[in-house]
Amino acid sequence: MIQWRKSSRSATSDNTSCVEVAALARNIGVRDSKNPEGPALALPPASFRELVTAIKRGDHDMA
Repeated sequence: MIQWRKSSRSATSDNTSCVEVAALARNIGVRDSKNPEGPALALPPASFRELVTAIKRGDHDMA
């Protein structure tokens, strides 16, 4: 069974607006916690690291 987890920093007042991640056999799974049965991404570890780095840099800010 896949163990999905979310960051404690992503908690909101309703505790549902989060991205969840999971360690898969060869990839990192990413999904929307509001729709756990919906689509999920499977990213190779290097791509996941690049995505996290870009997010931390602010490359994907919605401002």
